[in-house]
Amino acid sequence: MNTNSKNKEKAAALNTKKSFFKRYTGQDRAILITGYILLGLFAFLIVIPMIYIVIASFMDPVTLQNSGITFDLDKWTLTAYKRVLENKQIWTGFGNAVLYSIVFTAVSVGVTLLAAYPLSMPDFVGRRFFNALFMITMFFGGGLIPTYLLISNIGLLDSMWAVVLPGAFNVWNMIIARTYYRNVPKELKEAASIDGAGELMFFFKILLPVCVPVIAVLTMWQFVGMWNSYFDAMIYINSADKQPLQLVLRAILIQNKPQSGMISDMQSTAARAQLGELLKYATIIVSSLPLLVMYPFFQKYFDAGIMVGSVKG
Repeated sequence: MNTNSKNKEKAAALNTKKSFFKRYTGQDRAILITGYILLGLFAFLIVIPMIYIVIASFMDPVTLQNSGITFDLDKWTLTAYKRVLENKQIWTGFGNAVLYSIVFTAVSVGVTLLAAYPLSMPDFVGRRFFNALFMITMFFGGGLIPTYLLISNIGLLDSMWAVVLPGAFNVWNMIIARTYYRNVPKELKEAASIDGAGELMFFFKILLPVCVPVIAVLTMWQFVGMWNSYFDAMIYINSADKQPLQLVLRAILIQNKPQSGMISDMQSTAARAQLGELLKYATIIVSSLPLLVMYPFFQKYFDAGIMVGSVKG
């Protein structure tokens, strides 16, 4: 009986696959297959460099430079990770990057949700004016020099807030949140009003719990954006103890200047260059770990949070 049931299940699965392709015309099937092939190639182009970086970060620098990638575990080493994790500047930058990203995400998501709420209400006076005003900022900005002078004049240079505040409000994120609010049933607010709930109680007690998917998406976007950002910190942060991890990583990857403590005990110039090359891969892995850990917890909200804008504008 078990064998027969398994055979029936396999036959049903095959029939389902066949019926899936039968629903499409020959031209549609060709387009679908082409899409799968391109998607596979795109995934291949992403996965292969990732695998290369992970393996290269464990390899002996001499072997990596002379022979390239090898799967011989005798040629692998943890030297790069030891030197990266023992370096104080890496940990200082890592802590700064976490702090900046968390504070920036909290401020940005909070301001975005609060700004989107009144703009989602059709009876809000001046709604079109503020929408147009926000839209203008998506296409025009003050420029780097005026922004720098503004940050300097208000005394934010060389502080965390110089990195956090200028880009805290994102108009595109506000539009997504506003669109999500509009898809929340109006009956919720009517019922809350009947029960005596004001605007603040409705927003914090009823609306926000319903909007968890879009909040999760905005949180992920803003955290990743700040985590990967280095330009603002490079312009506004002067103290080494306030620099985020991205500036330390930039010095290693682009300027080819590993922290002195990582290679200070290396005698020859060639050995220093080899270890410096290996440190690039280890720092990439270390800096990517928080995002790899975060993504699985937010992935389930992506469809519900992003696709809402495609249904109603």
